[in-house]
Amino acid sequence: MTTTLPVYDEVVARYEPVIGLETHVELGTNTKMFCGCPTDFGGEPNTRVCPVCLGLPGSLPVANKAAIEATIRIGLALNCSIAQWCRFARKNYFYPDMPKNFQISQYDEPLCVDGYLDVEINGETVRIGIERVHLEEDTGKTLHVGGATGRIHGATESLVDYNRAGIPLVEIVTKPIPGTGALAPEVARAYVTELRDVIRSLGVSDVRMEEGSLRCDVNTSLNKPGEEWGTRTETKNVNSLRSVERAVRSEMLRQASVLDAGGKITQETRHFHEDTGDTTSGRSKETATDYRYFPEPDLVPLAPDPTWVAELKAALPELPRLRRKRIQQEWGLSDLDMQSVVNAGAVELIEATVAAGATPAAARKWWLGELSRRANETGVELADVGATPAQVAELQSLVDAGKLNDKLARTVLEGVVAGEGSPTEIMTNRGLEVVSDTGALTAAVDEAIAANPDVADKIRSGKVAAAGALVGAVMKTTRGQADAKTVRELILERLGVQG
Repeated sequence: MTTTLPVYDEVVARYEPVIGLETHVELGTNTKMFCGCPTDFGGEPNTRVCPVCLGLPGSLPVANKAAIEATIRIGLALNCSIAQWCRFARKNYFYPDMPKNFQISQYDEPLCVDGYLDVEINGETVRIGIERVHLEEDTGKTLHVGGATGRIHGATESLVDYNRAGIPLVEIVTKPIPGTGALAPEVARAYVTELRDVIRSLGVSDVRMEEGSLRCDVNTSLNKPGEEWGTRTETKNVNSLRSVERAVRSEMLRQASVLDAGGKITQETRHFHEDTGDTTSGRSKETATDYRYFPEPDLVPLAPDPTWVAELKAALPELPRLRRKRIQQEWGLSDLDMQSVVNAGAVELIEATVAAGATPAAARKWWLGELSRRANETGVELADVGATPAQVAELQSLVDAGKLNDKLARTVLEGVVAGEGSPTEIMTNRGLEVVSDTGALTAAVDEAIAANPDVADKIRSGKVAAAGALVGAVMKTTRGQADAKTVRELILERLGVQG
């Protein structure tokens, strides 16, 4: 039976959403959290494992100092207080990808607490409270095969790869975020986008959502104005910025439909489906007591030296929000233009393109124009569209040198995105370079004049603007490869008219 969902504007008129986000970040350390196994992505299943990360009897963990330092730096960048004393805990639950049947995490004594992250929405600043930033180990990965969906339902068998088990994982939990109204989906996306940029600027993770090094769980609830917050659901492992926004919107619509029909929301985890944008029920959500937390007996407590923490804070890089304000001034952009760049996820791409030699205006034109259009059509992030900043700068240099016009440059860009090579290689291999040699163009100009005598007479009589029609005819004959300025000069010269 198909359920008809209410209209979004009607939902936000009747209900107030409260959202919260739990973001998991795999740290880019060389080795795992409690052992010396490598952490690089890929590799044959179950080849990056040892007795410690497999939880074999007699093995003992040793904490990774680089992971602790990275977590503290994340906490500082998020304006958190750093604990002077904390410890790890065992989070007990059974799941096939947990080789020990417990996860070493932090519970009531996290490393970083009580911070915030500011995000910009339509020119307004929204402050997102950070409840905690804690350090734990990642789980393995279960692969369900033989079915159509990749999930356990309908699969013929399940395989477990423990390569990821034990990789340092930072969990960043926001405080509940009320009061965003219709903008709740956009606020969720803006927060994860800003968080990703902050972590990337710290150099502690590549935060690639498509590879799972940044994963987001989205909590959503609805309540009527003036009433207590509603029961929340947790949409698990949302793996793109676009999907974070879609997951909040989808869950708001679904919950409103249930509440409108007199039903109750079940506290549960839900799965987000990229193809439909819908969520489906997963399992009932455990509470903290279900995990039977207790202090990890095999690890000593952490007591970060305040002097060390102060040194880490002093060494933090320029954070993205401050960098954006600086480069906005350098590029001479209005607030609206800068917001367009931010919304497109193009700040770093444009900055890198400018560093490679393009002007800010030219870099913006390509990333916010042709490349953004292609990213939207294919449903990928702009950074994954298939062109690099260096290639875009090279493409613009060919335009600036007069070797390509805009039309030919777009054709060359198609080849770049398709992986055919550099702009120069594609231009040469396809024979797309602009023809500016007057000898080669004269015949085409004479042909256009002969084929359009009425237009030629208008030009001779002083109506120089009519030359555009002949320029168009020559461009058609040369398949757009003629230099339009040179063609116009030749036309006026052949007709004995001053430009």
